[in-house]
Formats: sequence, C-alpha cells, structure tokens
Amino acid sequence: MASPLPLYEKIYVKRRFQRVMDTLMLLLLLLLLTYRFFSLRDSFTVPWFLAFLCESWFTFTWIVILNCKWSPAYTITHLHRFLQHYQQQDELPAVDLFVATADPVLEPPIITANTVLSLLALDYPSNKLACYVSDDGCSPLTFYALVEASKFAKLWIPFCKKYNLQLRAPFRFFSTSDSNLISTEQDSLEFKQERSKMQDMYDNLSRKIEDVTAKAIPFPLDGEYASFLNTDRRNHPSIVKVILENEEGVRERLPHLIYVSREKRPQHPHEYKAGAMNVLTRVSGLMSNAPFMLNVDCDMVVNNSKVVQHAMCILMDPHKGKEIAYVQCFQQFYDGIKDDPFGNQWVSAFEYIIRGMAGLQGPFYAGTNTFHRRSAMYGLYPHEIETGRNKEKLAESVLIKQFGSSNEFVKSVASALEGNSYSPNDDRSPSNFIKEATKVSDCKYEHDTSWGSEMGWLYGSISEDVPTGINILKKGWRAESCTPEPTPFTGCAPGGLLSTIVQQKRWASGLTVVFFGKNSPLLGCLFGKLQFRAGLAYCWLTNWGLRSVYLVCYAALPPYCLITNTNFLPKGEGLMIPVAVFVIYYLYSLIEYVTIGVSLREWWNNQRMTIITTSTAWFIGFLSAMVKLLGISDTVFEITQKEHPSKTSGGNNNNDEEKEEDAGRFTFEDSAVFVTGTTILIVQVTALLIKFMGLQPPAAGDDESGNGAGELVCSMLLVLCFWPYLKGLFQRGKYGIPFSTLCKSALLSFAFVQFSRYTINAA
Repeated sequence: MASPLPLYEKIYVKRRFQRVMDTLMLLLLLLLLTYRFFSLRDSFTVPWFLAFLCESWFTFTWIVILNCKWSPAYTITHLHRFLQHYQQQDELPAVDLFVATADPVLEPPIITANTVLSLLALDYPSNKLACYVSDDGCSPLTFYALVEASKFAKLWIPFCKKYNLQLRAPFRFFSTSDSNLISTEQDSLEFKQERSKMQDMYDNLSRKIEDVTAKAIPFPLDGEYASFLNTDRRNHPSIVKVILENEEGVRERLPHLIYVSREKRPQHPHEYKAGAMNVLTRVSGLMSNAPFMLNVDCDMVVNNSKVVQHAMCILMDPHKGKEIAYVQCFQQFYDGIKDDPFGNQWVSAFEYIIRGMAGLQGPFYAGTNTFHRRSAMYGLYPHEIETGRNKEKLAESVLIKQFGSSNEFVKSVASALEGNSYSPNDDRSPSNFIKEATKVSDCKYEHDTSWGSEMGWLYGSISEDVPTGINILKKGWRAESCTPEPTPFTGCAPGGLLSTIVQQKRWASGLTVVFFGKNSPLLGCLFGKLQFRAGLAYCWLTNWGLRSVYLVCYAALPPYCLITNTNFLPKGEGLMIPVAVFVIYYLYSLIEYVTIGVSLREWWNNQRMTIITTSTAWFIGFLSAMVKLLGISDTVFEITQKEHPSKTSGGNNNNDEEKEEDAGRFTFEDSAVFVTGTTILIVQVTALLIKFMGLQPPAAGDDESGNGAGELVCSMLLVLCFWPYLKGLFQRGKYGIPFSTLCKSALLSFAFVQFSRYTINAA
C-alpha cells in the first residue's frame, strides 16, 4: 500500500551571502577581542577591561544570532491534500479557541468582540469549534460586548461564508479598500446591498458597545448581569456563562461561545495570563475537550479564514504530525505606523531570526496565534502518542493528584491522553457543565496539583509563553511555524512610545526570570531533550535583560573617557578593527532590511530603537527581575494598551485627529524608564561639552593615553540615537520630558561626572 502524501513540507533556504557576512563579522569581533587581550596584558586600564567584557558578551550574542539565522525554513502546507484526506467534515478534529483579555479600559471590549467574531466565522465546521473568552477584568462591559456580538454573529457569519470573505473581523473588512480582497462574486449588486446592510448593523453594534463602555453603570445589574453585582476585578467568585451553544452539533450553525472569569481573591496569587489560560484549558476540557487548542490575544483578529486547515495540515500530517506539540503563526500588524518609528513590527527579526529558529526544533511559543496539542499541554511525551500512556499513570487517583479534584474533568483528561476528543459523559452540551466549570475556575483548585509547574502554562514569570514552550520542547516535542498567504492573524501594534516601553520592559523582566530559573534553556539542554542549537537560540530570547547591562556599561565608556581624558578604543592602525566592525555591521543590517523591502528610514528607526529599548526598557526590566529573584519584591504585570481604530466605526473625530497627530511622535511620562534614557543623553552631552570646552584633565601618560576621535564619534552617535529625547528637553506637555524626570536624570548625571573625576584623583 502506497504511503500517504505529506500534508506539509519544510523547505530550508541557504543564504550564502548571509553566512559569509556573519562569519566575517565574527572574525572581526574575535580579532578585536584578541587585540584587547594582548593590550591588557601589556597595560591594564579599567576602561579597556570593561570594554573587553562588553565586547566578549557582544561576540557571544553574535554567535547566538548567527546560530539562529543559519537554518531558515519555510513551511508549505498542502491544503488540497488535507481536504481530499478529510472529505467527510465529521472526520475533522475539533478545535477550542481561547481569547484572553484583562482590562476593559486598556483593551476595549469592541476589540475583543471583533476578535471573537473573526474566530466564530472561521472557514471550518461550526460544530467543531468552541470559543472561550477569559475576562480577567471580570467586567460586565466585556460580557455585554460578547452578548451583543453574538447577536450580530447570527447574520455576520452566514454573510462571510456566503461570499467567502477573507477578512472576517468586521472593522477590518469595512475599513479596507484593498481591491485584491474583493472577488468577482463580491462585485455584484446583491453583495453591495448586503454589505451596506451589514455595515449599518455593525456600526450600530459598535456604537452600542462604545456608548455602554463610556458609562460608569451601563445597565441594571440584574438577569444575566446579576453575577457581576458587588464584584471587584481582584476579588470575585468564578463566573462561567454560555452565550452561544450549538446544541444539536450542526456544522451550519454557530460555534459555542463561553464567557469565563475565574475566581480571584487578594490572598491567592492569580499567576497573570498563565493562570487564566490554565483555567480555560480546564473549562474547555469539560465542555468540549477538543484535541487541539488555539490561543490568541484579544486584539489578534483572523486574517486568513482557512488558518485552522493550514495548522491541521501540520498537526495531522501522517508522517511527522505526531511529533509536533504546537504550531506558531507569526505576529503581524494591520495598523503599523509608516516607517515603524518605535520598532514594533519586528519585520527583520521574523524574517531572519525567528524563521531561522523554525529550522531548528521549532519557533518559540510567542504567547498568541498558536495551535496547541491538548495532550502535550497535559504533560504527554511524544513517544506516548504511539505507545499510549502507562495505565498506572492513567489511574484516577494519580490524575486527581496531578489535575485536581474534579472527577468530571479527570475523566476528560484521561480521554484526551488516550486520544479521544470528548469526555465519556454522553451529554456533551456546554451548559450541562457550568457547575463543574465554575469549580475548576476557583482559585484554590490548583492547590497541590501539577498545574503551572509540570503541565499547562507555567508559572513564575510574567512572560509565561517562553518557559511554557521550553518545557514542551525539552520533553522531546517539536514545533512548526505556519505562514500561509495571506497572513493568518493580524494585530494591533503598540501605538506610542509608552506602550512600546511597557511591553518591552515586561518582556525583558519575564525573560530574565526564565534565564536564571529552573526553566532556563541551558538546563533544558543539559537535563532535557531541548536540542543544543535550539537551546542556544532560546538564549537570544531569554538574554534580553542581561544584554542591557552590557550595553548600558558600554554606553557609559565614551563619556567617561571624554571626561577623564582616557580611552577605551585603540589608536592608530588598531582603530581600524572597531571601525571595520561598526561599518560592516551597519551595512550588513541595511542590506538585510532592503532585501525584504524595508525603507532606509525604517532601517534607521529600528537601529535607533534597538539602542533605546535595550538601554532603557530592558535595563529597567532586568533590575525588576533581579529584585524579584532576590525575593525583595514581586514583578508588576503591566498590560499594553490596545487602540481600536474608531474612525472605522463612527468614533470621535477629535480623538482620531489627535491620534493621527501623535502617530510616530515620542511622548514622555514620569517613569523610571525615561529617567534612564534621559540620563544617558545628559551624560553624553555633558561629556561632549567638557571635550569641546577644553575642560579635560591632562592625559595621565603620553598622548596615547588620552582620548581620540573614536570616543568622540561614539558619544555623538549615542546623542543621535537619543535625538527624540534631546528634542523632549525643549518641548512641553506630553511631548516634553517631565520636570521630575529631568531632576532625577540631572542628579544621576552629576553623580556620574563627579565619580569620573574622583577616579582621576584616586589614580
């Protein structure tokens, strides 16, 4: 019998020019380190020693990066083979859809409603889908938005499927003017009439949700909303509500839609997003128990209606599918500002580094746009897919100890681990499991279980996605990327500097905790089945915070040398080595950006923001992580604000004009992150003034001991990178740096200058 054809293929790409340039850069870095090492042996100075340490770290980082980049892989899914194999719709596997939201102010309910509508309208049998929304804000506003959206869905979903729409989030569909998204069928008079009616209905829905959101008490808390009476977002019981239910399991009807707000009490840690995802896993295990789960953030709308089929091509592949624990779709954005002034869109990183990781053991789990194998989340090992789990491990007493005290949920776990889709209970309607679902959503349910430590989403870091992914891969699983055309999901990019800084600080803090914790990629390589190169690639990710320490130290060397009239760069012919490193690196990165169609301005914005975010947000995130690891204080989870393009749904024109005016402009607040950046700028400017005004002390020895052009150019380049901060010194309002921030930065700068002068006198 002929072997079945594969449902997907992984194609590796050889980029010879990239390898040549990577190798050349590495050789130059090693040459620079060698030169410094022998110079330090002849004459030891503190600036040269610090430069040697920093450049050693930069060399290691470059090795890690080229390790990621040298195995780029493209995944091609064969959708026609998948559809031929599963001609009967009933044979398709079920998929549970998870949406997480936490704050109705920072994450407006209209955004969540659009995401849910796009998921409910997926081009997949409705009776195979169940959508679960986790509301960690316990907001009646979010519940109201979902209820109203479910009413609109009864007309929206048939409309999407009748005309085979690509964009199935209403605000995206009604705001697009791309003619490539319109087929011949959609150019008919009938379609235009129905589209107009749908747009009026959506505008009405959007207006109702936004009007209700603007009020303190939007409606009487009775009936369906009585559960929210006297609740606080940090102190409330579990609330589980079935909004839509496909009772007869008919594929032409709407999927299940379930609202979940887990119990929260002040005395119990809620473990941020990881805790919410584990609750959704348990609730869905009771109500639908699909073998696969998709989790998305509340702003990540479906951009390719066939994304589930593409992911199933990989997970259900007859040859390699059983080795794969999760399928990651890359994050892309629908509202990116031109030229990416804040470096949020990650175009180069996805194309070169993350695609390179896809060629190893798999891309890292990014926390959203990810299809998971439920059994892998339950702690199953790859070999147990074929051989089955040991019956002793499936004993009820063992499962209760691991998964909690709910007998119904334990039955569903045993069923999932054995490869069955549903709980043994004959009655599968979600509404019949509300009482049990409420129980598994209680904050005490996980006590003395394996949740968050050995299975599910792992606890201990506010970046729950990376340790969860590492925990899965170190068991021997693989992961794959899914990048069909068009892009599967598109989301909302942070719209300003503050949102960018908040997000980057949170990532750096969480990733630093991972690197120094029990889920470190180094430990995964030593004591697990995480492949060496995959573990090294994860070091690129988990070292963000630590990288900032070396960059801040390196950024302090030019002003220190200008103030003290010393040097950390070679002079004469030796200067050519760091100059060559600098020139080749920036030319190489420019070529990479131009190759993927990025403008020169966007390239420079990304280079500038790399310096700014690393030396500010990542540095503060690293310090926050160190405070947590030392047990002094816990990390605060900060939600990134999501901005809905309200002009597409009848929003306030004044607000729209204000957002357009702010687009791409740097705004500042009184935050420690901005203190760091302002201090770096003031120190550089002060050092340059000392140099140009001739206030430097005489060189300690001969002319070779004093600073030269290298230190001067480095300091000027840093001022250029922090140019938006320099403009902020002379502006007012939100575009100007706050006076309190200026005072703190001035004091720190004064301390740095005095310390530098003290070292001269001490020497």
